[in-house]
Amino acid sequence: MLYERLKENKVKCNLCSHRCVIVPTKRGICGVRENREGVLYSSVYGKSIATHIDPIEKKPFFNFNPGSSAFSIATVGCNIRCLNCQNADISQAPRELGQIAGEELSPEKIVTLAKHHNCRSISYTYTEPTVFFEYAYETAKLAHQEGIGNNFVTNGYMTQEALRTIQPYLNAANVDLKAFTEEHYRQVCGARLGPVLDTLRLMKQLGIWVEVTTLVLPTLNDSEEELRQIAEFILSLGAETPWHVTAFYPTYKMTHLPRTPASSLHKARGIGQQVGLRYIYSGNIPGDEGENTYCYNCGKLLIGRYGYQISENHIEDSKCAYCGVNIDGVWS
Repeated sequence: MLYERLKENKVKCNLCSHRCVIVPTKRGICGVRENREGVLYSSVYGKSIATHIDPIEKKPFFNFNPGSSAFSIATVGCNIRCLNCQNADISQAPRELGQIAGEELSPEKIVTLAKHHNCRSISYTYTEPTVFFEYAYETAKLAHQEGIGNNFVTNGYMTQEALRTIQPYLNAANVDLKAFTEEHYRQVCGARLGPVLDTLRLMKQLGIWVEVTTLVLPTLNDSEEELRQIAEFILSLGAETPWHVTAFYPTYKMTHLPRTPASSLHKARGIGQQVGLRYIYSGNIPGDEGENTYCYNCGKLLIGRYGYQISENHIEDSKCAYCGVNIDGVWS
């Protein structure tokens, strides 16, 4: 899907914002879409590299069916190359090792398994769902017909065409907003900031429930100025948009950086509150008060969490049980 033929059997992929022009026998930046005699093929369709049943909070989604289970699926490949990727062994395998691993698992079987395990949604996650778009699209379409929701955990580096194509079946997305400078995106991720911001704006316009995650990297994106820029951008999407500020741990090609201190997440939460965001969550620090959902109107604790577990829930019919104000999210 989403490509055009060019002269000399070249193709242009219009799936992600790289818009790779690919010559015959070669693959795009993602490492999984290949030009075969002027036709673009997905080499990962139906090839699952990871399949799990996760709490939806692990994605993380905190205002989207909290306490429910998500059937989680991924293939190898990614269209960017974050130096701090926690799943680099599968996301970068096609690019670094030339390997397309995975076990055959059809969209029909995924939906059957999700129903069997009482999963309220299917999460396309762990790697970048955009690069296994056709697989995700066919699965999401079937899931939608069965009353099962669909969500993307994504870097947001997709084209408008891709997003508009999946939109009828996509209920929610958690989008990484990794920083707020083009330099960071270019040097750390091999991408650009602008297309991610465009994706977030369009998702909101299309009525997809959006939550945003920023992995706070010590010395790289943790300044008060940059965190405020991120918070203010999220506010421009709508004060109801949850912001997850998450602690980094050294991994992949960033083992030289220290772990993110809790104080950095508390600073980010404070900034988010100052600019007017309703829901700011801290991640990877179990037991932190920032894991909880609070009423933005009366301040009462609504959902208590420890890690991915919910200890209490005081949202009734999408409203605060104490003051009755509507609490933003998907609670059905």
